[in-house]
Amino acid sequence: MNSMGVRAALAFLLLFIATVKAATTNQGGVTFWKEDFTMTCPEKGTWFKKAEVGNLSQTYTSPYTGKSKGVYYCSYKDKDSKDIKYYFYLKGRVCANCFELDAAFIAVIIVVNMVGTTCVMLIIYRCTKKRREAGLTPDPKAPALPGGRPPVLYEPLNPHTRSQDPYSVVNRMG
Repeated sequence: MNSMGVRAALAFLLLFIATVKAATTNQGGVTFWKEDFTMTCPEKGTWFKKAEVGNLSQTYTSPYTGKSKGVYYCSYKDKDSKDIKYYFYLKGRVCANCFELDAAFIAVIIVVNMVGTTCVMLIIYRCTKKRREAGLTPDPKAPALPGGRPPVLYEPLNPHTRSQDPYSVVNRMG
């Protein structure tokens, strides 16, 4: 496998792991969608930014403006009735026509592209394959010699047909 294929496979694996891990964590977080933002607290709590901005809920959604930027937190009580504050720092860019792509969507596009390319390659291979003609095909074997004996590669020379020139004679020494 070439190094480019290894890199692509590794990138796909890392994107898949990041998507699965992000989907399974039960922590708080911030998401942006078009011109709004949503903050999620690990538990139901009251939302604050210097002063109280939201009532008792697990999520807080509001339109994002330049004044929305800053530190937010949700305050909730754990099982031992201990106050816990979960902090967020909010800063982002929004637009009305924005669309966010997640890693799973990109991975599906890559896999569909690879499958489609493979199908096109197979169709081209099958259509351009050389076909045998309907006529006679040449026999790959050499014609047999009369008498049915195989050809002899090193047959002794016939002395009557051999040339008598000075360099046509082999002299054996010793």
